[in-house]
Parts: sequence; structure tokens; C-alpha cells
Amino acid sequence: MKSLISCLAAFLLVMNYSFAQDIKFESTDINYGSIEKGADGVRIFKFSNTGTAPLIISNAQGSCGCTVPTYPKEPIMPGEKGEIRVKYDTQRVGGFTKYVTLTTNATSGTSTQLKISGDVKPEAAPTPEAPKSLFNQ
Repeated sequence: MKSLISCLAAFLLVMNYSFAQDIKFESTDINYGSIEKGADGVRIFKFSNTGTAPLIISNAQGSCGCTVPTYPKEPIMPGEKGEIRVKYDTQRVGGFTKYVTLTTNATSGTSTQLKISGDVKPEAAPTPEAPKSLFNQ
């Protein structure tokens, strides 16, 4: 009986590794650089399922309300690619570093952190018009 349990445990362990899903990102860090207030705040993290089983992303959570992630709700099949879209609120002036935490069924780790950073510049002050002279009218 002990031998049968050991054999079954070994079989389950092998099956777990032969049908594994994994996520590999092109980059887990995006730097917006210096951008203008109100600029396009969307950036895209591209990834692949490098495993042999469907990859499921069950949640993506921004570190604050100014960072909103969008992620695929359907399973990503082995070899397929996907993307996580992250929108930062560029109405907030100043430097920023924010994180998006993904929860997946990846065998390499069920939690992955993506990082965005940059600096939102304030709007330029309008240049005053030169006064019209009485002679140029």
C-alpha cells in the first residue's frame, strides 16, 4: 500500500510539471519619462505563456486609484501572447512610481509586480501678449 501511495504521489508530481503554465514579460518596468500634464497615460506590458497549459490571470490591482490595469479575462493558451494595459492619471503633476500586482496560476509564482514610473510636468504658463501700440493699429 505504501508503494502504491508513493507511486501515485510521484505520478502527480510529474503530471504537475508536465502541464505547467508560466508567464514571461518582455519587461516588468515601464518608465514614462518626462510627460506633459494630460498626456496619454496608457502603457502596455506584453507577455507570453511559455508553459504547456492555459495561463489564467485572475486579478490585476493597481497600487492606487490613479493606476488602472486592464487584463485578459480568458485563458492564454500555451505559446500565445497577451497584454496588460495600464493607464496612469496624467492629471497628477510630479514624479510617480506605481505598481500593478497580477494574480495568476503561473507555476513560477502566483504573484507578479509590474512597475510604472515617470514625471508629469505642469502645464506651461501662457505667455502674455505684447501690448498693442497706438501706432500699429
